[in-house]
Amino acid sequence: MSANGDRNRVATIFDVARLAGVSHQTVSRVLNDLPNVRPATRERVENAITQLRYVPSQAARALVTRRSRTIGLVATGLPDYGPSSVVLNFNQSARDAGYAVIATNPADAAAATLRSATEMLIRQNVEAVVLLAAERAALDAFDGWELGVPLVSIASESRGRGIRVALDQYQGARTAVSHLLALGHRDVVHIAGPEGSMDAEERLRGWRDRLAEAGIAGREPERGDWSPEAGYRVGADLVRSGMPDAVFVSNDQMALGLLHALADAGLRVPDEVSVVGFDDIPEAAHFSPPLTTVRQDFVGLGRDAMAAVLTQLQDEEATMPPPTRVPQLVVRASTREL
Repeated sequence: MSANGDRNRVATIFDVARLAGVSHQTVSRVLNDLPNVRPATRERVENAITQLRYVPSQAARALVTRRSRTIGLVATGLPDYGPSSVVLNFNQSARDAGYAVIATNPADAAAATLRSATEMLIRQNVEAVVLLAAERAALDAFDGWELGVPLVSIASESRGRGIRVALDQYQGARTAVSHLLALGHRDVVHIAGPEGSMDAEERLRGWRDRLAEAGIAGREPERGDWSPEAGYRVGADLVRSGMPDAVFVSNDQMALGLLHALADAGLRVPDEVSVVGFDDIPEAAHFSPPLTTVRQDFVGLGRDAMAAVLTQLQDEEATMPPPTRVPQLVVRASTREL
């Protein structure tokens, strides 16, 4: 804390932990005079307590031993179908296991924002933290930070700390492109999601690698923001610049906008261009035409996240291979053989 701006603020257990360079649970062990704290560490904590004039509350004293049967959930990104479905199914899996979930949805993925939100959860004595990370920055914010409780991340890239569970976006994209190649398509444009999105980048990588394996140099990918409006805009641009014979779209909402733009231009799907989406949202089967897409197992992913939490709570040193579910192709009427 600074000498001026924070002079009147009451020090917290997290302030002590930061100053001493330990977790808040280590501070709690010192406060409760519990064993398994090295003498040098105990001395650093006691010096920090003295320096900050920290007065422990009853909650802080009990923090290390009390079981709350609550899990903290930090969800980043927009409340789109995929993340919302994961949250819904994680909450159900937690309830099935007898746990309550306290959730927070930070406005951005800045490290300070995420740490503040996570500390709020830890103050409520959550037994573990689950991070639903849409952007790389969200995972990076937890690097080098000792939470004092298990961390499970739901993220499509393997980076950062803690146990990770995921859906294999890369293989899902390869499956979509393989379907189009098997139908005879060679000019396969990709409408990618926003830069910084791990899901978008993994799907982009899968599209590019699968085309390269087939000896095809694809056009430069288009970019969207997951919305139907973005799909419509890219579709209108493709109509003006020259249509490919197939489009792989990084999510179903942008595919909906693309279908709208093609219909407005008088182009028939799939007679003149095949379209594949990603996610298999409930409406995808009712698009015009019904959309071929890649189905993600959001129910299973929510269960995987809670299973990882329970494994960590049973043994904080436990490790487990991160379960990775491969999305499945659902073929409908928006694709056809050339």
